[in-house]
Amino acid sequence: MLMPDDFKAYSKIKVDNHLFNKENLPSRFKFKEYCPLVFRNLRERFGIDDQDYQNSVTRSAPVNSDSQGRCGARFLTTYDRRFVIKAVSSEDVAEMHNILKKYHQFIVECHGNTLLPQFLGMYRLTVDGVETYMVVTRNVFSHRLTVHRKYDLKGSTVSREASDKEKAKDLPTFKDNDFLNEGQKLHVGEESKKNFLEKLKRDVEFLAQLKIMDYSLLVGIHDVDRAEQEEMEVEERAEEEECENDGGGGGGGGGGGGGGGGGGGGGGGSGPPPDSPGNLLNYPRFFGPGEFDPSVDVYAMKSHESAPRKEVYFMAIIDILTPYDTKKKAAHAAKTVKHGVSLAWAGGSAHLLALLFLPGWGFCSASAQPFFLSISSGLGFPSGPLG
Repeated sequence: MLMPDDFKAYSKIKVDNHLFNKENLPSRFKFKEYCPLVFRNLRERFGIDDQDYQNSVTRSAPVNSDSQGRCGARFLTTYDRRFVIKAVSSEDVAEMHNILKKYHQFIVECHGNTLLPQFLGMYRLTVDGVETYMVVTRNVFSHRLTVHRKYDLKGSTVSREASDKEKAKDLPTFKDNDFLNEGQKLHVGEESKKNFLEKLKRDVEFLAQLKIMDYSLLVGIHDVDRAEQEEMEVEERAEEEECENDGGGGGGGGGGGGGGGGGGGGGGGSGPPPDSPGNLLNYPRFFGPGEFDPSVDVYAMKSHESAPRKEVYFMAIIDILTPYDTKKKAAHAAKTVKHGVSLAWAGGSAHLLALLFLPGWGFCSASAQPFFLSISSGLGFPSGPLG
């Protein structure tokens, strides 16, 4: 049983080793773990084994990634792509402490069944007097299924389009206007839709109680047919390279499967695009195309059987450590002056994520009809359509 002091506790270690391998790691550094018992309890409630978590985080060097979250934030994924390590500010750490007790209680009440970030640990690393704060969460996307397209959505059309620089990336983060202009649709079954919207409504109401409002809905799309084609191309290239290395001698066919973890995601070249958290094509063969373990890929949802394309969707709420403070109120006031009340609220409040489900925003059930929902009603925020 957790005690009130557990939400204020921390542990520290200091390393001072003159004989350490300085080329790989500093010989002197300090490490601080915040609220260790609380986060251990959260990991347990999210079904994550402590030893598995430790192995993922420490066994091998993490991989650079900007696949999740807002521009400018630094992200790493663990070597097995199961967890995301995000560099955060000291203000974010303070906000985490402010919300942690209520967040933990919410996770207990919903039995870990949520679209919110699954916070698994919070740390501070100090090297040469420079402090780096980190938060570890479960990866929204799959460690195994390639994400071919992704969106950061707020339910707003104000300044919500990916820049040319962003679009030039191997896996750009598109935004609301891109989603609309492409006519993007998410085709899911009735039961999946019902479960998703129940979680979304409950999560958004919880964030409203905390006066947190500058979050987004992260959406990733895995195209099953495209992934199969990419895997075939990788295997063909691996076989060709093997033949060339053997001097054209051909020979034993069985060896091709284990080697190339190559270039999924359509990025070209032999390695996976650095932005994608899921370009691991050499996945275990007992999973068929587009199949996943729902206990691991907890944010995943299959398209319905009559969808025009076989897809897997990954959807989660991200960036929840920004309270509605004086700075955000000023930003809202500026948008009100520039764009008018409804658009300003849409730009400044992700309580209007509900607008994603109004006509034209493309969340379709098996009947392919737009679904209507306004979860912002009663929360003190406008609920009308954009514009």
